[in-house]
Amino acid sequence: MKIQDTLSNSEQLVDVSKKVKIYLCGVTVYDESHIGHARTIIIFDVLRKYLESKGVEVEFIQNFTDVDDKIINRANAENVTAETISTKYIANYFTDFDGLNVKRATNYPKATEHIDDIIKFIQKLIEKEIAYTSKNGVYFAVSKFPDYGKLSKKKIEELQSGSRIEIDESKKSPLDFAVWKFSDTNPVWNSPWGKGRPGWHIECSAMSIKYLGENFDIHGGGRDLIFPHHENEIAQSESCTGNSFAKIWMHVGMVTINGEKMSKSIGNIKSIKHVLENWGPNVIRLLCLSGHYSKSIDYSEELLKESLVKWRQVETCYYELIHADSKSQEKIEGVIENIGMEFNNSLEDDLNTHLALSTFFQLVKEGNRLAAEEKLGKKDAEIIKTEMKRMMDILGLKIPEITENEKHEIDELITNRETLRKDKQFEKADKIRDKLNEMGVELIDHKERTIWMKKENIRAGS
Repeated sequence: MKIQDTLSNSEQLVDVSKKVKIYLCGVTVYDESHIGHARTIIIFDVLRKYLESKGVEVEFIQNFTDVDDKIINRANAENVTAETISTKYIANYFTDFDGLNVKRATNYPKATEHIDDIIKFIQKLIEKEIAYTSKNGVYFAVSKFPDYGKLSKKKIEELQSGSRIEIDESKKSPLDFAVWKFSDTNPVWNSPWGKGRPGWHIECSAMSIKYLGENFDIHGGGRDLIFPHHENEIAQSESCTGNSFAKIWMHVGMVTINGEKMSKSIGNIKSIKHVLENWGPNVIRLLCLSGHYSKSIDYSEELLKESLVKWRQVETCYYELIHADSKSQEKIEGVIENIGMEFNNSLEDDLNTHLALSTFFQLVKEGNRLAAEEKLGKKDAEIIKTEMKRMMDILGLKIPEITENEKHEIDELITNRETLRKDKQFEKADKIRDKLNEMGVELIDHKERTIWMKKENIRAGS
């Protein structure tokens, strides 16, 4: 499997002969997770699920940044502790991403649970004279790492007056960044240099190395993390260990809203809770996987409606396969096998989910075609259903389950409707159809019979 590596700016092979170790920078838990977070995490969810579908063992670590100025500011504004804020939004995170059919990580380390690891990491940097103490904290000396800028392709001299660098007269250079911030405002911890809390970048270095080792397979996150977060991670990690850090740096493009960058000041941020309530997990996943992961995608009503139309095709195919009873046999094994190979090839070529989705919809189209032509035999249906399930599991798509009681009620209503139609009591038959529609059940008429499908309840698409 090949993945585009931001550091080398080339495609690199993932070694699947052993356990694949992945670290994904998680969210800072001071507010609701939004559609931008969803896209990055869904992309890595598909990567992991594909590798696991091929029998590859994956260790997947995703951190929570649970100590940060944003968390503290939110806590002060609400007159609660920082821990109260972080605990609340971690719980909300799991509700959101469980709802999006995201498989839980192997581990979710929190910065606050790894303060000792972070302090030991900083001590090594100080011992190597790569970090120094000032009146405001402990800083990493960027000048001591000659390769600084190699990930973002930025040159040190061009960054000297960089607008993103915080002005602090106690630093030796404006580019130097904090690994420990002195503070008396809770939450704080004791350290050999004074009370305070860790800098953002050092948290991920300490936790990724603790769980995955000094040189692991893939480090990922959104493209907005390339600089300064991931650039600083590389500098402090390689300075501390003397080894190269992650083998592959994989970055996911941003999500814009109707062509504009998401911004609180504009008020166009879409929370996962909001999009789930209005569109459901499958439509959201289709949208997030619709373009190549490295490029930006736009969140718009039009694209969501297109994704919904496609999802309805999936539902139709699924229920046609379940109800298949034609005696016809098309011998489609070869066609389905080729579609499956094309799907795999798309994902193995830099996780091209756009092409993989196109291939998945070829499969859906084939199932619906056979059903429409009254040629969908049980054997063919089983072949398509098996491959469809495999692809849906990897893409994280899921048909909502129906209970046996629901099935029984639907079957009984349809039987009654058929009886009424035969007796030419069309008005009563139509009332049953209306009741089925209210239940989200759609009837599909075939020459000799009528089958049903249960549509996912999607509020915005109704």
